Amino acid sequence: MFPLGHDELTALTRQFPTPFYLYDERAIRENMRAFTQAFSSFPRFREYFAVKACPNPYLLKILADEGCGADCSSRAELELADMAGIRGERIMFTSNDTPADEYRRAFALGAILNLDDITHINFLKEALGGQFPFTISFRYNPGPLKVGGNAIIGKPEEAKYGLTRDQLFAAYEQSRALGARHFGLHTMVASNELHSDFFIDTARLLFELCGDIKAQLGIAIEFVDFGGGIGIPYRPEEVPVNFDTVARGIKALYERIIVPAGLDPLGTYWECGRPITGPYGYLITTAIHEKHIYRDYIGVDACMADLMRPGLYGAYHEITVSGKEAAPRTHVYDVVGSLCENNDKFAVQRALPKIDRGDLLIIHDAGAHGRAMGFNYNGKLRCGEILLRDDGSFKEIRRRETLDDLFATIDVAGVNDFCSRSRAEWANQTRR
Repeated sequence: MFPLGHDELTALTRQFPTPFYLYDERAIRENMRAFTQAFSSFPRFREYFAVKACPNPYLLKILADEGCGADCSSRAELELADMAGIRGERIMFTSNDTPADEYRRAFALGAILNLDDITHINFLKEALGGQFPFTISFRYNPGPLKVGGNAIIGKPEEAKYGLTRDQLFAAYEQSRALGARHFGLHTMVASNELHSDFFIDTARLLFELCGDIKAQLGIAIEFVDFGGGIGIPYRPEEVPVNFDTVARGIKALYERIIVPAGLDPLGTYWECGRPITGPYGYLITTAIHEKHIYRDYIGVDACMADLMRPGLYGAYHEITVSGKEAAPRTHVYDVVGSLCENNDKFAVQRALPKIDRGDLLIIHDAGAHGRAMGFNYNGKLRCGEILLRDDGSFKEIRRRETLDDLFATIDVAGVNDFCSRSRAEWANQTRR
């Protein structure tokens, strides 16, 4: 439920002009506590929040206060985790096609390194100047052994991520020979999945693999990382994943597979992003135009550069018109932005109340993979982020971009000199 009434939101837009993202701190904290409580029966549990979902250090700090670690996949995400006070084995560095300097930075922070390919073992050793971590993890791609997937990740056998089963066994042996003494196992085979059984079956796959690794190699896997992929109900008719149901199903497998294999206590980790912050972030935008041709359009001051999921995936986000929540949805609109791309649409043929210029639109469930996926095509300036604090106050946790930000990497002062020299050189060549 959106946390502000119409008058409160209108007042906020006078302080912070639209478009902007709004996050609800209280709801995020309560949700994280519910997630932790669901998995509290496991002997060693940790959620590594997927930084890519919402890379703002203020939000990372809130989640760190609630016991979260950070799942990172780039140098910038490592620095954001460090900025939020998340270091050591509270960082899971899961990347692919990783530059050497990023491995070095992750190692310096004490992060757990979760490798994506068997060839990265020697690459990592070279990057670290001959050293090798005592703790190492590998990302497993089960290929056709795991059915399911969607357009975001796709079928496991078509995904670029992870090691095959045979490669996995060889990787653990090779890492042990190089000095590794603590081992983890990871997979990530879903994105925005709403069926609880999918995650329970993934746990079965990993638990059984842990048993096989111990039996064949004598290596005791010390933690499994189920990845993320837990979805949220973007559409009104969808039902959220029940954390307790998933936890109970996985715990039953733990007792049946892990305990008899002598692997208890086994760390059980997640790296969820979307279900933690997704439902509690909102993109606030103003209707600035209307157009009536073959369809009826409402133009808003946000665009795909602020929220690209609908344009990229055809993703659905619920939209409400502030102050008109109870009004009948008597009009059918495409809600669009100003980008020079025809897929710059937040809604297509959506039934909504009559929208007038100046109305505030609330785009829901934008707290993950929203502002994080922003870009600057057409020179669009990405919007800012506002945090609704637990005490009811507001904090600007990221200001909106300016033209100075956009041009900061260009030698603006040198442009005229460059053009003058180019014209002179061209004139000389012409005279010759």
